[in-house]
Amino acid sequence: MRFVPIIGAVVGLAAIGALVAHFGADAVLTSLLAIGWGGLAAICLIHLVLIAVMGIAWRVLVPHTPNWAFIWGRLIRDAGSEVLPLSQMGGLVLGAHALTMAGVPGLVATASTIVDLTLEFFAKLAYTALGLLLLFHLRPASAAALPVTTGIAAAGLIAIAFVVVQRHGFDLFDRFARAFGRGWADRTAAGAASVHIELGHIHRRRARICGGFFLHLACWVAGALEVWVALRLAGPPLDFAVVLVIESLLYAIRTVAFAIPNAVGVQEGAYILVGGAFGLTPEMGLALSLLKRARDLVIGLPALGAWQALEGGRLWRRLAPRSVVVPIAKPARTWGEDRG
Repeated sequence: MRFVPIIGAVVGLAAIGALVAHFGADAVLTSLLAIGWGGLAAICLIHLVLIAVMGIAWRVLVPHTPNWAFIWGRLIRDAGSEVLPLSQMGGLVLGAHALTMAGVPGLVATASTIVDLTLEFFAKLAYTALGLLLLFHLRPASAAALPVTTGIAAAGLIAIAFVVVQRHGFDLFDRFARAFGRGWADRTAAGAASVHIELGHIHRRRARICGGFFLHLACWVAGALEVWVALRLAGPPLDFAVVLVIESLLYAIRTVAFAIPNAVGVQEGAYILVGGAFGLTPEMGLALSLLKRARDLVIGLPALGAWQALEGGRLWRRLAPRSVVVPIAKPARTWGEDRG
């Protein structure tokens, strides 16, 4: 199973190469040059602001903690998910670990990661629903309306079930353990109980839960600004409402393909299929996708390099032998000194 993400990434890269070759590498390059280095710098800047706000949305769940720790954790989470050949779960683990390195207790980091992921998923559903409403307004007869509506309904049920498991999951585990004997599960049960207690503390802060949700929703909507700015630099832009529809449907497709690292190949195909329905050429769709991947590398590689340096320094300090102080023996007195 550990090779599945790698295989998925290889297949996705091959799909990107095939799409670029099919629509013409020169045409894709021309679209990228039309956006230019200024476009790349603009979307990187916008994305950094969004990462900071998403970090604050995470921190809202845990009072009396520094904002910078959660912004740092969010930066590492996204870098792990978008740069490394990992699934989204791998990025979540890295983000939680980065949070513990910043001094946040492990249980708090784990529980807050679970709740933050849940809130972001609900915000993504709301974002997709907003895009669907705009799709009905702009393209009432669109063939994508029915499958997207079905997908939102199914994802909503999954999200609700996830919340129920967070609130009552330990009780279910405890019953299961009692039925089959607790000996094999004592250690797991103890860890699950601790996380469940911390989840309960977070869920009782309802105002903070609502704040985290609306911050994530604002970030999803503002994320469409990146593509709108890039298209504006490349030439006559699409309306922001159209860009929002494209981006919301794109991330809905990416959610379905969560097991493929970085949605390699899936994102490119989605831009071609969804963008084409709104007048976006395949070449520009591929250029936008590649521009986003370049953005992820520009932001993610330095972040992962800094995280690796900090982690290496911490491990070195832990493994380095401590200095041993050897007492210096006091010289013995002579017979004459004893008499004096």
